[in-house]
Amino acid sequence: MIRLERLRKTYGALVAVDDLSLEVEPGCVFGFLGRNGAGKTTTIRMMMGLLEPTSGTAVLGGHDIRRAPEAAKAVTGYLPDHPFLYDKLTVLEFLRFVAGLYGVRGAEAGERAGLLLEQFGLGRTAGELTETLSYGMRQRLALAAALVHRPRVLVLDEPMVGLDPEGALELRRLVRGLAADGVTIFLSTHSLAVAEELCGRIGIIDGGRLVVVGTLDELRARAGADDGRAISSASLEEVFLGILGAGGNGPA
Repeated sequence: MIRLERLRKTYGALVAVDDLSLEVEPGCVFGFLGRNGAGKTTTIRMMMGLLEPTSGTAVLGGHDIRRAPEAAKAVTGYLPDHPFLYDKLTVLEFLRFVAGLYGVRGAEAGERAGLLLEQFGLGRTAGELTETLSYGMRQRLALAAALVHRPRVLVLDEPMVGLDPEGALELRRLVRGLAADGVTIFLSTHSLAVAEELCGRIGIIDGGRLVVVGTLDELRARAGADDGRAISSASLEEVFLGILGAGGNGPA
């Protein structure tokens, strides 16, 4: 599970994330949505221990990221918005290296790496340097690396960027399968259609503040109440724009 407890990040007078609290249950795919600059990536970087919060904390799989960072990261897979790969390692070497960071070594590391490469359509590239891969293939490899230690929490920051239709379809299937196995998934995306398809619960952040959290039906009810009309069949895109528009900032 994931629990964010009054996460706050300020830069002088600028409040990037403002006392954000939420909870994601095991096996839930949680969609984290917002405009550019709303605070999504800042929140995720604090969750992952990459950015020190001004106050508050995140609990991942029962481990506080500030008090027990190694334990929290050991149960968490993370795909950042701009993944870093070691260009002079081969694809297989890179996966084995990441596995080793999580204590998975030897034959087991090789077996897991091989299975992931086949799953992500990278089997033929195993001996190639990562610097030779296309952007989409690099994205697939970074996702495979996030899964090599079989995490129980998975944090994805814009995972669809650079993926071709086949890769995007495979990722959606993967997310559904992992959630069915009890993995807790925190998904930040600009693709509202993907969020509508995959996410059981959704949170919308705007100006660093969590505006609303709930199922799509609950968000529809909120948007309808704000706007004074019934939108029980509205798409997530319509709901998203309606909620943020009702907040006075207008559509993105």
